[in-house]
Amino acid sequence: MANYRDFSQVFPPNLEFAYGRDIVHSIETHRKTLDGVLFIDRVLKALGLSKAKIYPPKNDAALRQLHQQICEASMSTHHKLSLFYYVLLDFDTVNSRLLPSEKFSSQFGLPMSYYTFMKGLWHMDREQFATALEYIAHPSLVPDFADEIVTALVRHTPDNDYSLVLSYYHAVQPILKTSAALSLLFEALAKTSISEALLYSRTHSEHTREALFYKLVEYALDGVAGQNDIAFFPLDKVEEKWFEEYLTEGDGHSLKKAKDTVLVRKIVRDQLAEAGKHRVGGQWGTLLQGIRAGLQGQEE
Repeated sequence: MANYRDFSQVFPPNLEFAYGRDIVHSIETHRKTLDGVLFIDRVLKALGLSKAKIYPPKNDAALRQLHQQICEASMSTHHKLSLFYYVLLDFDTVNSRLLPSEKFSSQFGLPMSYYTFMKGLWHMDREQFATALEYIAHPSLVPDFADEIVTALVRHTPDNDYSLVLSYYHAVQPILKTSAALSLLFEALAKTSISEALLYSRTHSEHTREALFYKLVEYALDGVAGQNDIAFFPLDKVEEKWFEEYLTEGDGHSLKKAKDTVLVRKIVRDQLAEAGKHRVGGQWGTLLQGIRAGLQGQEE
């Protein structure tokens, strides 16, 4: 019968020890790059094993101590098996023919959702973000550590590539808990598509929504947003008020083109009001094209 308390069943003696100097150095380098905290560190802390730095175990004695601490911890059996599975993923790298993590998950009946999530976090900890996304965005998972995942995907993906964090957002629809993670996700949305960022801002409470809207206008006028013609977007009454106040009386009045943008918005609003009288509201795109063309003609 499978018994995870038996060290030799979890880490069979025929396996090559995973934590040589190079692998330990690589893990510590990734930890430093990821702001000093790996996702396995967060899992260990969440499960009550944060008193001492126990990962990675640098020798056999440390591995046995890690095994004992997990076995004695007050957590569910599935969580214990998940931690062992994560460690065995390291063993896979030096025992590629045996793939001990797969054998372990099958032998001990680790549910798919558990090993899927832990494998995703393992790849996150190796900064293999594209591969990690294949696991952490799986529809069977509850979006745990969503704030930390969003933060990592924005801050540590090279060349300001927002495709991964947006893929995670669209697949998981996470509810973020921290303002820092919310700001990073909103920045990624705004710099990719103002319309999508605007819709996202409307899903929040009024105070947060207002702050996000001001940030969106700032991105648009600074020319760093996915589309910089926010003056032409359909805004509701509250957003109209925020738009004008921010660019005339608020912090946005010093932004480049603030006055011009307010003027353009007034023209757009007047044109839409006139169009509404003639019941052509469904021709929004055609109307905006006409306004843009007229303004461009004035500039020329």
